[in-house]
Amino acid sequence: MVEKKTKKEALTKEALQSKLADLKKEQMNQRFQHAAGQMPKTHVMRQTRREIARVKTKLNADKK
Repeated sequence: MVEKKTKKEALTKEALQSKLADLKKEQMNQRFQHAAGQMPKTHVMRQTRREIARVKTKLNADKK
């Protein structure tokens, strides 16, 4: 899940947007699993949330 910095910087705007959509879907599935008590490793939710923030930061930095 966690990628190296150079790999993220090489992504285009469209690739970042599709990655963001995938991460949000993954986050939704994780919320459902957590609510149903089927998620033994809850730290994964935090990692996903932070990865979403990293992608959003990169997208917003490209706007400037």
